[in-house]
Amino acid sequence: MLRKTMTPWGKWEILCDDKEYKVKRIVVNPGQRLSYQTHSKRYEHWMIVKGAGIITLEGKLKQVDCGTTIDIPIGAAHRIENTGEVPLVFIEIQTGTYFGEDDIVRLSDDYGR
Repeated sequence: MLRKTMTPWGKWEILCDDKEYKVKRIVVNPGQRLSYQTHSKRYEHWMIVKGAGIITLEGKLKQVDCGTTIDIPIGAAHRIENTGEVPLVFIEIQTGTYFGEDDIVRLSDDYGR
């Protein structure tokens, strides 16, 4: 199962979609960032595998690069921004009760979504 989706900030693909978890590979283009968002039904664990950027988690900023991991609790406001000159790539592992894209509440979005 491999499903790719292009976005204004880059792309993501599903590597594994199970009833109990989902795994995505997410690519953020240089100078771009995801929306500042929350989820009410899933917890996320991210591992940066390429590039560098800044994660915002509950209003706190953290510089990240290859090998950095971060846990995003259910309901926590979060985003990642690529501050480098190469694509930022991370693996996202979702656990919880629901993994649909409609569980995203965008608090702020550069692309008007």
